[in-house]
Amino acid sequence: MTAVVRELNVYPLKSGGGTPLGNAEVVPEGFRHDRGFMLVRPDGRHLSQRELPRMALLRPSYDGVKLTVGFAGTGAGAPYVHAAPADGPVVDVTVHGKPCQGVDQGDEAADWFGALLERECRLVRFTGRRPTGIGGGTVAYADGYPLLVTSVESLEELNSRLGEPLPMNRFRPNIVIEGLGAWGEDSVRFLRIGDVELELVKPCTRCVITTTDQETAVKGREPLRTLASYRTRTLPDGERGVVFGQNAIPRTLGTITVGDGVTVLSR
Repeated sequence: MTAVVRELNVYPLKSGGGTPLGNAEVVPEGFRHDRGFMLVRPDGRHLSQRELPRMALLRPSYDGVKLTVGFAGTGAGAPYVHAAPADGPVVDVTVHGKPCQGVDQGDEAADWFGALLERECRLVRFTGRRPTGIGGGTVAYADGYPLLVTSVESLEELNSRLGEPLPMNRFRPNIVIEGLGAWGEDSVRFLRIGDVELELVKPCTRCVITTTDQETAVKGREPLRTLASYRTRTLPDGERGVVFGQNAIPRTLGTITVGDGVTVLSR
């Protein structure tokens, strides 16, 4: 079977819901506008679904000018529309303890998110430059790498071990490929999609966010419990964790479209 792109997803607000795309522009930091906004505590540490599962119910979209955020939970009002300034007070923030910066988006945005999530927070917009852990890439507010690549067959193999199948959105990928075979992405080094070449630089270790239903924000134990039984790895950098999917860095830029063919350049 020829490998093809089956899904493209962008996440304008870190740890908010994903937006499916028909095509995506690839820039050095991944998909344009991916993880360009983030919610932080008063001390600048990032907020995520790890401590606030309700963030899964946020439905953000960004058109390059306005950030629009709906909410899929009960009692939701009209979506919040925020004219996101690129200029303003620059504040120091952190992602998993790693320092970076953001443009504070003002009191109105802070009050809206704070009331909805019942947690004091500020909205920031990425500014500056942030390097990846390895590979020489750059990233916005994503955990560590510009793109996350997963495969249809890997999820199918995992679901064959679960009592109830789970959707791909538990893993919050940017690019979903069909045709690599179960765990085939693990052995790929370089691949091409249209004019875009990606280097798959590191397996993605998974956290408890995968146990949160992205439609209801209800937490469970799967798929992490089952994955841990057979997908726990020690990575070359010494990190040990449960892996699903591959972190990738774009080496050439362009546009990717759902249905594009995928060519494995090296393994």
